[in-house]
Amino acid sequence: MYNEKIAQRVILPETSILEALKLMDKIGVKALLVLQETRFFGILSIGDIQRAIIANKSLDIPVGSILRTNPRVGYIGMSDAQIRELMVEYRMEFLPIINDEQEVVNCVFWEDIFHKSANIPLKLFKLPIVIMAGGMGTRLKPLTNVIPKPLIPIGEKTMLEEIFERFALYGSNQFYISVNYKADLIEYYLNNLNLPYDINYFREEKPLGTAGSLHLLKGYINSTFFVTNCDILIEQDYSEILEYHKENNNEITVVAALRHFHLPYGTIETGTNGKLLSLMEKPELTFKINSGMYILEPHLISEVPTNTHFHITDLIEVVKRRNGNIGVFPISQQSWKDIGEWNEYIDNILPDY
Repeated sequence: MYNEKIAQRVILPETSILEALKLMDKIGVKALLVLQETRFFGILSIGDIQRAIIANKSLDIPVGSILRTNPRVGYIGMSDAQIRELMVEYRMEFLPIINDEQEVVNCVFWEDIFHKSANIPLKLFKLPIVIMAGGMGTRLKPLTNVIPKPLIPIGEKTMLEEIFERFALYGSNQFYISVNYKADLIEYYLNNLNLPYDINYFREEKPLGTAGSLHLLKGYINSTFFVTNCDILIEQDYSEILEYHKENNNEITVVAALRHFHLPYGTIETGTNGKLLSLMEKPELTFKINSGMYILEPHLISEVPTNTHFHITDLIEVVKRRNGNIGVFPISQQSWKDIGEWNEYIDNILPDY
């Protein structure tokens, strides 16, 4: 009944959240069409899934239980101008067109109208961005014997340029780069590009871990700020992460990627005296993985010890011990691209460029 572009997005209300999320990753979309036979049931967005995960709902529950009420749809007879206006206002990947019997007769896709991606920021923000770029990139040797990891090529650009451009899309152009290994080469390369950003370098005299160099920013950053590793790319509206951070009064927000793992063996759970409690054949496990992107409040800079090896996990433990708010914002597996290891770089980065 539907063309392939529509049909591949169709799921049933009883589809589990996990299966829907895996389908989004497989076909590279952030919204699916939920139908009960041919009747419109709802639109499942990545935001719906993220809110469910934040609310600690099981990934095994049906998507029908987490859908928003009164989703926006189009109707037969709407003009092209009305459709465009609706899709622009709500940044819709697609707009289902339904008839009087609530049947979906067509879908209008963003790229078919605007001939470009629907990745438009929800809101702009002008915040400092800290990029941790001081590591030696040992897992990418021997390439990093010559080129520092922040300058690893991504298409015709480097990782650092790719990160700059993504944040600049939101109006943020003030960058603080923590450097150590091959710092002179990084500064020389960037300084010769004449980029339209305010780039500041702060140099570790010795390796200080994933957060230790933040003490060098005392007196320089006085607002909420992003921190990102130099070897990851996040395919997510950053303004939505910031909104979550603010709404929950977090001191730290950790961006976590969902990763799915298949065990090739049956697992057994036992109780007292070895009594069998359960047996599961070749289960699939899903974990939240620290992606390497965070949002921090500026007072935390003062809680980083001076000139001491100190990881971001150490800072998180400091905040936990005093019952500070730490939030976790989930993103899908395919929304996290990592170049920290050769196989990840080859599999997740090179094919896209």
